[in-house]
Amino acid sequence: MAPTGDISIGLIGSQFVARAHAESLHRFVRGAALRAVASPTPGHAARLAEEFGIPQAFTDYRRLLEREEIDAVVVGIPNDLHEKVVVEAASAGKHVIVEKPLCVTLAEADRMLAACAAAGRQLCYAEELVFAPKYVRLQQLVKEGAVGELFLVKQLEKHSGPHADWFWQVERAGGGVLLDMGCHGIEFARWLYDKRPVRRVSAFCSTVRHADRTRAEDEAMLVLEFEGGGRALIEDSWAFFGGMDDRAELYGTEGSVCCDLVQGNAMKTWSNPGYGYAMEKAGSTRGYSFTVFEEVWNYGFPQELQHFVDCLREGRPARETGADGREVLRIIYAAYESAATGRAIELDAFQPAPEMRPIEPWLRRKSGASA
Repeated sequence: MAPTGDISIGLIGSQFVARAHAESLHRFVRGAALRAVASPTPGHAARLAEEFGIPQAFTDYRRLLEREEIDAVVVGIPNDLHEKVVVEAASAGKHVIVEKPLCVTLAEADRMLAACAAAGRQLCYAEELVFAPKYVRLQQLVKEGAVGELFLVKQLEKHSGPHADWFWQVERAGGGVLLDMGCHGIEFARWLYDKRPVRRVSAFCSTVRHADRTRAEDEAMLVLEFEGGGRALIEDSWAFFGGMDDRAELYGTEGSVCCDLVQGNAMKTWSNPGYGYAMEKAGSTRGYSFTVFEEVWNYGFPQELQHFVDCLREGRPARETGADGREVLRIIYAAYESAATGRAIELDAFQPAPEMRPIEPWLRRKSGASA
């Protein structure tokens, strides 16, 4: 049964992406009320509550889940905690909006999907790129036939490294840059190709800059081949200098489109200590970067949350679901297998161990190569 009136939301998490959600809900989203925030980090929940006028702040997310007035929770926490929190939220009768990636193993994904289905609650997958205004216009151009038949999607996202220490830890994150940012490009391409099945996956991974910080890859490139034709080329990096680079290109039989998500809305900035997005997202970086204006809006966070809230109010399925997040994760498994073996992976025939983290085959190959 759909809730009546405003959707009361609880926010679980307090760092970069949680703050983007809080700002979006506070400034832009209609029909929702942010009622509570939870974070175990001392002072974080209280600071977010004060900044965005959130009535309740908790250090234990379970206290938030106990609040009967909360209809849905937004989960923006380290990847290895997603399953536990989502399953408990569903058991408490809450709808769930979970940040990317869905989780760190396929077994976790299946348990999350099962828990939400058993509770009759939606599991929404927060892939903001498919809600970013520029990229929504890209899709409209494809739908309108402006580029003819789409045959290639290129998407890249690059910066100098994650903003929180846990991203560097394979056990917590489940992988490196391929998992962290490749998940964006995979779902972006699936969306542009109307979520046709991916037929074949090829990938290349390496650690070129941050071997002192992580065992994971900090550079990745993958190619997706779709049923019925069409390819996607996705490039991701934690080894890029100069702030954030986030672009897409579409090629069709009758035209092409190039779109810069960040720099087209930004101010070229020089800062000795590092400033704006370069500091927040990628660490303190001396030199030129691009300071983004209305970053959360340009990246689609408010539009994404507005869609999810509208779906919950109206009792209809969301555009991006837990099943989409699981399929992205399955493709990521195949990408790491390809990077480990040096061969393309036929997705239909590929059966990874569901409790294994996606990066493990590549780590084994890397360890063997360096032994």
